[in-house]
Amino acid sequence: MKKQTVLLGIGVCLALAFSSCKSSESAYKKAYEKAQQQELAEQATTPAPVETTPVVTAPVETKVVESAPVAVNEADVRQEKVTVVSGNESSLQDYSVVCGSFGIKANAEGLKTYLEGEGYAPVIVFNADAATYRVVVSTHADRASAAAARDAFKAKYPDRKDFQGSWLLYRVQ
Repeated sequence: MKKQTVLLGIGVCLALAFSSCKSSESAYKKAYEKAQQQELAEQATTPAPVETTPVVTAPVETKVVESAPVAVNEADVRQEKVTVVSGNESSLQDYSVVCGSFGIKANAEGLKTYLEGEGYAPVIVFNADAATYRVVVSTHADRASAAAARDAFKAKYPDRKDFQGSWLLYRVQ
């Protein structure tokens, strides 16, 4: 009799255990189905994507510094007020060859490190008006020598598209 009671008790416990698992499965299934219905409802109420037109910005106006006529593209000379943030400040002359412009100083420092490895003595200058760090690869007293240095720099790195955009900077005091 004791054995039968024990077996009956175990059977009842097992029946309750299995029936409680079954009810929790159905609760999870109901919650899953409800979440799927909500997703479908959200997709149905989400408006169709609106076609937008891209914003085209106007080019930045640059001031050209006049000097003796030289066979240099006038649009490649920009006049900016800059301050030296990294490098030899006393070496910065009127005209500089800029090979990179960055909004983040760390990126400018990375290019400076690369150029130092290539044998250059680059300087990083900051244009507060544009909030931009410029990497100056060489600096010169006159526009003609700066233009020649820029062209030589571009010729040395024909496969670097970023260096092909190098330009001249006239430093405003």
